[in-house]
Amino acid sequence: MQFSCTKKELSDAVSIVQRAVSSKSSLPALEGILLKTDFDGLKLFSYDLELGMYTKVNASVQQPGEIVINAKIFSDLVRKLPGERVEIKTDDKFLISIVSGASEFTILGIPSSEFPELPQLSDGIILKLPQNLLSSMIKQTIFAISTDDSKPIHTGSLFEIKDGSLRVVSVDGFRLALRIEKIRCDKEMKFVVPGKTLSEIYKMLDDEKDDELSISIGKKHVLFEINSFFIISRLLEGEFLDYNNVLSGQTSGEVKVMVREFSESIDRASLLISDRLKSPVRCIFERDRIKIKCSTSIGRIYDEVPCKLSGEPLEIGFNNRYLIDALRVTECDEIKILLNGPLSPMKIYPADSESFIFLVLPVRLKTDE
Repeated sequence: MQFSCTKKELSDAVSIVQRAVSSKSSLPALEGILLKTDFDGLKLFSYDLELGMYTKVNASVQQPGEIVINAKIFSDLVRKLPGERVEIKTDDKFLISIVSGASEFTILGIPSSEFPELPQLSDGIILKLPQNLLSSMIKQTIFAISTDDSKPIHTGSLFEIKDGSLRVVSVDGFRLALRIEKIRCDKEMKFVVPGKTLSEIYKMLDDEKDDELSISIGKKHVLFEINSFFIISRLLEGEFLDYNNVLSGQTSGEVKVMVREFSESIDRASLLISDRLKSPVRCIFERDRIKIKCSTSIGRIYDEVPCKLSGEPLEIGFNNRYLIDALRVTECDEIKILLNGPLSPMKIYPADSESFIFLVLPVRLKTDE
């Protein structure tokens, strides 16, 4: 194998593709990036047996071939090369020569035959979405994905397409996040994408671009095409929570409050809370204000935020982090909070729509000290 390309293109591609490289594996090839050339250019592949990535780089190819190189060494090396172009060639002993400017490195590679083949999608249903839309939908739901492996299906987000709308749902047993958006799709389907995959995809999306990306959904895998990168991931299997049942129920009170003021107040109350000093934040919803209290062994805080309450006053306690996580991703100035007693979940909506719903379970409060 022998080819040359620009350092910038190669470095940019390696920095993204290496995100799907296994950090520790009994198979050395999984800790590497597969380089594959033909006269059409250079392709780079990475795969940790759950998530795979590949992309193409413009290259002048003198001799086609393929080899695996350790991802960390390759990434660090390419980034620090002195020249604007890089020339790479291999021999039959799997030695890789990398030349740029006056620098020349020789690294032992791994035969490409040891690199597992990425899954192939056949007859997948294709969905197209603007980049900024998917970015917003992931941002507003990823915080509620479960990190508890006891129920693996909830370590991902449910994507449900029905009645011309896409719903993305995450749940972790203490909170739920739902984002709804109208899309151009007349099919009905649902699938669960692992949280790790969504985290990597979110990093690749530009929330200011409305360029379309493509999602191909198969029976066991999903393929995202973003710019010139392809990300393939296994889908999670199992029975996802019936979120419609969770979101149904009566409401005894409705509160409208400005997001920034409420969020900053909860932030201030959180100054007294740590992993060692845990305490719920008490929210007392009154006609024209929310009283916020918190007490730990190092002190107390009292704060107030203006609001408009329809219904009876209510005191309810929350885990501060769960409440802050939801408030930080509202992407609106004002929210509507639906309440139904001190032991029922708080439901957070935009003030003038239902594009998202965040549900946060309360904490049972002890009597005032």
